[in-house]
Amino acid sequence: MAIRGFLLASFLLSCLAATCHGVTFSSLQDTLIVTASPQPGQVLKAGEDKITVTWALNTSSPAGIDSAYKTVKVKLCYAPISQQDRAWRKTVDTLKKDKTCQHKIVAKPYSSSNNTFTWTVQRDVPTATYFIRAYVHNSADEEVAYGQTTDSHKTTNLFEVQAISGRHVSLDIASICFSAFSIVSLFGFFFLEKRKAKASQTK
Repeated sequence: MAIRGFLLASFLLSCLAATCHGVTFSSLQDTLIVTASPQPGQVLKAGEDKITVTWALNTSSPAGIDSAYKTVKVKLCYAPISQQDRAWRKTVDTLKKDKTCQHKIVAKPYSSSNNTFTWTVQRDVPTATYFIRAYVHNSADEEVAYGQTTDSHKTTNLFEVQAISGRHVSLDIASICFSAFSIVSLFGFFFLEKRKAKASQTK
């Protein structure tokens, strides 16, 4: 009886530890084929350019492997070159702590084929080198599988995003117009003052 109770307690503790630790990336199955429209090395402009992503179940996967698949969440992820010396983008095996894929593209119900989505690169996406990853979630919203546009070392099919600058063309034009108006107003003020002064002297 005591042994049975000990084994049960050990099992519960193991389950609790696994729950607290969370799902790890290394435990996921690579079952999705994911492609994206940017060419390797292409530079996209944040707030302007679009990315078309497609994904489908790898046809070489065992039959029924996707029986628990419920949702696919597609994300924009930092490549290693843009993670160096940036702890806020660090890759961690525990997905709850992982900061590789911070930019959500879309979440859609799972379908084994014919999945396409076109996304405009958001204005707040920083300048960096990226790839696309799709996570598959089960009914408990836990990651169970994935697919990505790059290889396991995250060195192929990478593209760049150029962030928008702090200044906008319309702001620059408005600034120039305001400066010109200020100069004209200043000269007009001096001209009027000078005329007033001459009028006073004539009287």
